[in-house]
Amino acid sequence: MSDDVVDDVRRIFGDLEDVAERVQAARSTAPLRPMGVSADRADRERGRLLADGVAGLSKVRAGRDDDVDEAERLGLRAIVQQEGRPAIVVRDGDFGDPPALWSHLNARREHIREVIARAGRVEVDGHPYHEWVGTASLVAPATLMTNRHVAKTFCKRGRRRSWTFRPGMRPRIDFVREQDSTSSLQFEITDAIGVHEDHDLALLRIEGASRDGLPLPDPLTVAASAPPDLLGRDVYLVGYPMSDPGRNDPEAIERIFRDVFDVKRLQPGRTVGYSTARSALEHDCSTLGGNSGSPLVDLETNLVIGLHFGGRYEVGNYAVPLWMLADDPLLKAGGIDFR
Repeated sequence: MSDDVVDDVRRIFGDLEDVAERVQAARSTAPLRPMGVSADRADRERGRLLADGVAGLSKVRAGRDDDVDEAERLGLRAIVQQEGRPAIVVRDGDFGDPPALWSHLNARREHIREVIARAGRVEVDGHPYHEWVGTASLVAPATLMTNRHVAKTFCKRGRRRSWTFRPGMRPRIDFVREQDSTSSLQFEITDAIGVHEDHDLALLRIEGASRDGLPLPDPLTVAASAPPDLLGRDVYLVGYPMSDPGRNDPEAIERIFRDVFDVKRLQPGRTVGYSTARSALEHDCSTLGGNSGSPLVDLETNLVIGLHFGGRYEVGNYAVPLWMLADDPLLKAGGIDFR
C-alpha cells in the first residue's frame, strides 16, 4: 500500500460520496469489541473512528487533502481496511457477504469456492514451537505449493541436494480449519518434491486420500502467462492469517480481523506494482503471517498468478509471479498444469 492514506482512498474508492454513505450506515451495525474492552466502550470507539473517517472523506472530496487531521487520517485508514481490503471469513467452504466495494465477488462465487476448497493450513506434529506454519494449495494431482520458508520449518536439505523431513516431525494439510467449525479434511504430506533456490517457493507431495478416505479434488490451474493489464487487476488470496502484532499495527489488525485468527479467509485486493529487486508481483490484499504460501488468484480468470510470500505493513505485499516459472525444472517435476 501507499504510505499516504489519502492516496489509498483515491486509488481504492471511485465514488467517495457513496462510500461515505455506506460507512455512515455501517456505524449502526454489530459493534467491534476488542478483548478486554466493554461493549459500550467498543461501540463508542468504533463510532468515533468511523465518524472521523467520514469527516476526512468530505475534505478529500472537496480537494482539501492538506486539511485532513490526524484523527481523520486514522478514520480514513479504518475505512480503507474495513471497506477496501477486507479479510472475509470462510464458513462451510463459502465466504460471507463482502462489503459493497467487493460485491462483484458474488458473481464469481462458484469459481472462488473452487479455490477455497484447494487451499489448506499446513500443520506439523512434533514441531517444538508451532502447531501450524502457513498455507499451501493444491496445484497438481498430488502436489502442494507453499513458501520455501514455510517448508523449511519442517524440512532440511539432505544428501545430493534433496530435502527430507526433520526428525520427529510429521506434516499434514487441513483443507478446512474454518471459524466455529470442528470439521477437518486432513491429508498427510509424504515428502518434499523440492525447494526452489531462487524463489520463496517449495513443492510438497501429499497422499491421494484423506485420513477419512476422501479423494483429493482436481488441482488449481496456474497461469502460463501474465494477465493483460497486469497492474490494477482484482485479485484475491485464500489463506490463514495469524496474529502477529509485533510486525503489524495491533489496532489495524483488530479492525480488519476482529480478533479471529488461524482460520480460513478470503482476502481480496488489487495488483499494484512489480518489484524488480524482489522479482515479485506486488499486491495490496490484507495479509498476516499465516498467509505465507497463499495462492494469489486473478479474479477474472480464476487462474493462480502468484504465490504470496510476505509483506510489510503499509508498504506492500509480495508474490512470486508464477507465469515466469512455467519452464522451471522444479515446477515441471511437480506436474503443475500451466494454462
